Amino acid sequence: MDYYEEGDAIHGSRIYVETRKVEGHRVIVKTGRHKAQSLRLIDNAKAVIVKKLKYAG
Repeated sequence: MDYYEEGDAIHGSRIYVETRKVEGHRVIVKTGRHKAQSLRLIDNAKAVIVKKLKYAG
């Protein structure tokens, strides 16, 4: 298992996560009509990229 520094980010088309607690779930505006969700994973969180982005930009 790889560990990263605080503040590092991962990007992917599909990301699998496991956590004990979820906090701060909300809908955020991205571009125009497109919306996304924002949340914090707390207490022993793990994330794995299942499908990488087609176009990185």
